[in-house]
Amino acid sequence: MRILLVLAAFLTAMPAHAQLIIAHRGASGERPEHTLAAYERAIDAGADFIEPDLVVTKDLVLVARHENELSDTTDVADREQFADRRRSKEIDGQLVVGWFAEDFTLAELRTLRAKERLPAIRPGNARFDGLYQVPTFAEIVSLVRAKEAEKGHRIGLYPELKHPAFLLSQGIDSVDLLVTALKKEGLDTADAPIFIQSFEVAPLKRLDKLTDARLVQLVSPDGGPADEPGMTYAEMLTPSGLAEIAAYADAIGPDVRQVAAADGKATPLVEQAHSAGLKVHAWTLRKENAFLPAPLRNGSDPTAEGNYAAAWGLLAATGVDGLFTDDPALAAALRRSARP
Repeated sequence: MRILLVLAAFLTAMPAHAQLIIAHRGASGERPEHTLAAYERAIDAGADFIEPDLVVTKDLVLVARHENELSDTTDVADREQFADRRRSKEIDGQLVVGWFAEDFTLAELRTLRAKERLPAIRPGNARFDGLYQVPTFAEIVSLVRAKEAEKGHRIGLYPELKHPAFLLSQGIDSVDLLVTALKKEGLDTADAPIFIQSFEVAPLKRLDKLTDARLVQLVSPDGGPADEPGMTYAEMLTPSGLAEIAAYADAIGPDVRQVAAADGKATPLVEQAHSAGLKVHAWTLRKENAFLPAPLRNGSDPTAEGNYAAAWGLLAATGVDGLFTDDPALAAALRRSARP
């Protein structure tokens, strides 16, 4: 433990690379995730990209929610008029019970209000419950354009398509909807400030044919793509697997545990991905003790702020090209302090 703490302190003092700061669901450490308030706060904090997870309404509108199931992030369970919309669905091999975005029109979804997904860990965020609607992708783009005009520089978008294979099985083509939206907004070019991400493979391969926008293959320490049951993420991250990813994507998005081992040292993944011509954007750095490894926690309260700076230093030292974080203000301050 003592060795890791010393290593963390040392790495924190090292000059960081110019990692992209990707605001994970907006500034979700400060406001309920996937709200215009969370996105705007992230932009004001200095995030390079904001990340909306995209699901689809019954009338085929792209909206931002962490999952297509709505009860964790909205007050839908408290709305008597929608009690009969509760369903059981098998999504990516898992039985999920609740209320689903694809069963609501946009007008119906507009009657709901967002709430904090982790109120026990982020009670301060819960103070904002009930204030915000579920935003559409078009509204998020409009916010970005307005903030670009205000700040005088470009602001990136980093959308993730959630469960595209499942939605396609329900007759909803989220890939086509997103491509149409990107073309309308002029965001379908190779130099557009956008990355499109998915844990699945086929949607990214389709996108590679339909748009020049940059693509990111998300991966996890466990399991494999929902649309490729015979494939594991571990196999995809071998040198030959990375070469295959590079044929259709521009970057990978691994869990931070896949780029920094338990002892704080870099794994070979970043170097191997770079050798394959892929950028590496790792997820997700959060400030609370609950999300940090034991040596970087301050005390035993899971809601207390741990040693975020040390965690940033460890991850920056791995050479990753970008970091997803719930706390872009903290990340931006660390990046500024590391610059000569």
